Amino acid sequence: MNFPAVDRGSDRIQRSAIGVAAAASKFAPILMGTAMAVYIGRRGGSPLAVSLVLALYFFGLMTFAPVWGALADVTGRRRDVLLAVSALGAIAALPLVLVDGIWLPLTARTVYAAFAAGYLPVMLAVVSDRGGAQARGRSVGFFSSAQAVGFTFGQLFAGVLLGLLAAPELFGVVAAVSGLVLLAALVIEDPNPDRHRRVAPRELGGEVKRRLFPSAAGREHLYTNGLMWLYAATLLRNMTVLGTTSLLPVYIVGELGLSEFLMGALLAVNPAGQVATMYLVGEYADRLGRKPFITLGMAGSGAFAAAMASAAFVPSAIGRAVVVAVGMALLAGAFSGTRVGAVSFIGDVAPADRESELIGFRSTARGFGGMVGPALFGLASTVTSIELTYAVGSLLAFAAAVLTQFALVESFDAPDDPVGVEPESDAD
Repeated sequence: MNFPAVDRGSDRIQRSAIGVAAAASKFAPILMGTAMAVYIGRRGGSPLAVSLVLALYFFGLMTFAPVWGALADVTGRRRDVLLAVSALGAIAALPLVLVDGIWLPLTARTVYAAFAAGYLPVMLAVVSDRGGAQARGRSVGFFSSAQAVGFTFGQLFAGVLLGLLAAPELFGVVAAVSGLVLLAALVIEDPNPDRHRRVAPRELGGEVKRRLFPSAAGREHLYTNGLMWLYAATLLRNMTVLGTTSLLPVYIVGELGLSEFLMGALLAVNPAGQVATMYLVGEYADRLGRKPFITLGMAGSGAFAAAMASAAFVPSAIGRAVVVAVGMALLAGAFSGTRVGAVSFIGDVAPADRESELIGFRSTARGFGGMVGPALFGLASTVTSIELTYAVGSLLAFAAAVLTQFALVESFDAPDDPVGVEPESDAD
């Protein structure tokens, strides 16, 4: 599939297109998921059906992200794959305008996730390459900061539009914003295209399969600088964070006794904080290295869960709200550290023709944690209490911090030298 290239013009145009695509790509699924959960609850759906809105989305990310990433790397046509998944995602959002009930919207959400899963690994690989070895963190930080803007406005607009629009009109907004992702992607250029690579269609599937399920002799790249342990730590971290956040609305209102309005404001601290922290982490990851921010991000995720647990023991409502706000701010910084640090780390160590694929594997680890964590935290909280579940669950993220501290080898010290070779001079 060959899409016509658009003259990228200046770097400012490229950055603007990347920013719009990033924000819209986060706004659409956040608005869709929030609204769908509310509508399913209004239609008499069970708590299980409501929880599937998030679980099925993460299932799509977990399953299809590495597939799209490998496809982009095998063909060498990352821009074409980016345009394809953007177009298919916009098309997959359209049935939500027409369908009703519980299970048909959930099915449409799953199909949408299968295509949306391809956007992030391919786009992050393009953004990573645009920054290069010395500015990769800043490039990824800018993209992630723009996504945080989309996250914030997606949550804010969900509350507003639910009260103004019927379901078909609201999901029409989701489809329109998904189309905006495609329009912005038309402007974005791959800085390192490989248009000369030719892969026969009959060989394509086999090569993608070999990459996703490599033999023992073909896994060396997964151990470069401890990369495999980064995936393991990401899974543990996401179990803690997604398990904690899945119970937060009930916990803040029911257990802590805070108002729904205050709950909304507190939950918005995280994505709003990411707008600044993503950019800052990206700036300093290109000075201090990737590993410190990965490890601090993992530890900060554990501190977030521990802070949520401690809020139950604060006597005053104002005090409890302050503790929750501090916890959400910790989460903003922690997520920024893990996102920018991990993607930059992968970009540093990945072979040139496997970057999208390896970023896709990170989405798989995140997706698995996003599916298992809420289920385990929900089960544990029914047997004990939410605050005890939070306290014990925080240990998973702290274990992830220990794992990254001792298993990862810093990738930034010598970006142009072979792994394991000492640099002749310090990196800037």
